[in-house]
Amino acid sequence: MSQGYQIKDQSAAHYVTLQIVQWVDIFSRKIYRDIVIDSLKYCQKEKDLEIYAFVIMSNHIHLLVRSGNENLSGTLRDF
Repeated sequence: MSQGYQIKDQSAAHYVTLQIVQWVDIFSRKIYRDIVIDSLKYCQKEKDLEIYAFVIMSNHIHLLVRSGNENLSGTLRDF
């Protein structure tokens, strides 16, 4: 089980930051940014993820999201 942050209110909107291990600049390549965008679109369609805003930086991603099915932890895990 995770020792880090845990989402207590699964139905609320959350600001989430996802970082690459050792801050490697992987998203400087368009192909990898496109994979992230396709995955977000999939989660919107199939997992009821509501995306209010997102930013893809060179080595991390910022999301402002909410889960319509009240399972944000599961949706982020699947993402």
